[in-house]
Amino acid sequence: MFSDQKVNTGRQIELDLAKCMSIVFMIFLHCLMVTTGFSNDVSLPMNRAISQLLGGPFAAPVFMFSMGFGIVYSRNQAPSYLVKRGIKMLILGLVVNVGEYILPYFLSGKLLDRWDIFPFLDGLVLFIVDILAFAGMAMILIGIFKALHLSAIQMVAIALVLSIAGSFLRFTDFDNTALNLISGYFIGSAGGFTAFPLFNWILFPTVGILFAEYYIRCNNKKKLLCLWPLALIVANAYFVASWFIPNGFLSDTHHYYFMTTIDVILCLINIYGVIGLWQFVSRFLSDGAVRFVSKMSGNVDMIYIVQWYLIPLTYIFITFFFKDIVYGDISLIIISVAEIIVCSIIANAYKSIKKKIKNNKSAP
Repeated sequence: MFSDQKVNTGRQIELDLAKCMSIVFMIFLHCLMVTTGFSNDVSLPMNRAISQLLGGPFAAPVFMFSMGFGIVYSRNQAPSYLVKRGIKMLILGLVVNVGEYILPYFLSGKLLDRWDIFPFLDGLVLFIVDILAFAGMAMILIGIFKALHLSAIQMVAIALVLSIAGSFLRFTDFDNTALNLISGYFIGSAGGFTAFPLFNWILFPTVGILFAEYYIRCNNKKKLLCLWPLALIVANAYFVASWFIPNGFLSDTHHYYFMTTIDVILCLINIYGVIGLWQFVSRFLSDGAVRFVSKMSGNVDMIYIVQWYLIPLTYIFITFFFKDIVYGDISLIIISVAEIIVCSIIANAYKSIKKKIKNNKSAP
């Protein structure tokens, strides 16, 4: 099944599809999260489908696995490049927090006289660990791993130890705001400062690297991914069961964000199933659909940044003009789809402008 040489190079449509759908599910989740701050009548089935399934295991874990996978397929894997990219992502994480928390806090307060919808925490929300902040830390750590010439298996072994430590250290309260904030970058500490602690999530990109090192040498992807239906059944049975277990994996958002090693393993099984599903679907896609997915996949980072500026503003302005509005399932779907389309257009326009400026600078 595996060659000694790289035989499966170039863009992998199934990974592009998985990455694209992860950002789609994230946007639905974030719209739902913002909806709950306003008058709403979102049904329990919609809540479960988005917040406890598609917007959870099918979103951020797939996104971070894809990041690790993409490192192997990248032209530049130099440790210095990965560290610089990680620092850039950390900064972008702060930029996202401005759009997600700070700007809507003041806007909803001024326009709606509602200062309770978006948390502010005396300005400390700027340092909340969102997925880009985690991605930045993970990229820096992987850059260090590569500088030390560690193999993918060694990276996964270290990540496994960190994950186990994170499983035992989650919900730690240092009785100090500063310590809770700083430690939140590494473990699931108290205080609401972190959604993606490094220790609990680092297995996703490192396993993504290990998987990609085999995938790039795979002679038969269909055979490699043949167990995808079983993987989806097993993983999702675990996910659904956890809804009803006290302190279960998907019983609330904190247990999801501070997931244990067992939870991570089930998410990885689900990711294998997701890749297999999209590899199956990709056989029926037209060339135009493949090009569209590839382009969107290349824009997901910018789409993620833009959506955290647009989603809160959309709800604030809709509520400002329609004060008695009650958000429900239909409005959630409509707003989410609209945000996906607008964010994709903006991200694509940004990339085109950036490319044009770069070409003009390089022209004689």
